[in-house]
Amino acid sequence: MEVKATAKYMKVQPRKVRIIADEVSGMQAAYAAHKLRHHTSKSAKLLRKVLISAMANAAENHNLEVEGLKIARIEVNEGPRQKRIQARAMGRANRILKKTSHITVVVEEDEVKPAVKPHGTKAKPRPTFATTKPAAKKVTKAAKVEEAPVEEVVEETVELAVEPTVEETVIEQAAPAEENGN
Repeated sequence: MEVKATAKYMKVQPRKVRIIADEVSGMQAAYAAHKLRHHTSKSAKLLRKVLISAMANAAENHNLEVEGLKIARIEVNEGPRQKRIQARAMGRANRILKKTSHITVVVEEDEVKPAVKPHGTKAKPRPTFATTKPAAKKVTKAAKVEEAPVEEVVEETVELAVEPTVEETVIEQAAPAEENGN
């Protein structure tokens, strides 16, 4: 079901509104309103007001869920022009045309289609690279650590043959004094 909202005599050029309308047409309505909220142009702010009005019309008048709405189309038509004059040199004048726009936003319920894989095929198995184990057995990281060859570190104790040094003290005994009578 299509629901619409219209804003007339908006003081913005239709060309500028059409640029923004092309960016958001066909989007989800809630997402487009969020995107327009952060746009810097004046036309985006006015277009957002009309979009939110169309979403509110759908919720209040037709009991539709706002999350399930999609922008069907956006029409931007030119309204009446305001004619102004700017004074110029030597008594002349330039005509200034202030353009207005009529903005119409039409939203509709979005049909959510379930994602179907083509031909009902299942996903291909992921390739395995440089594995020595059979592909059917899953190898965990912990198992890889346990199976990895461990280099044995041989600790050798080297005993140095050090003979204790025994100092022999030689005590020379004085030879008995000769008693020659001297």
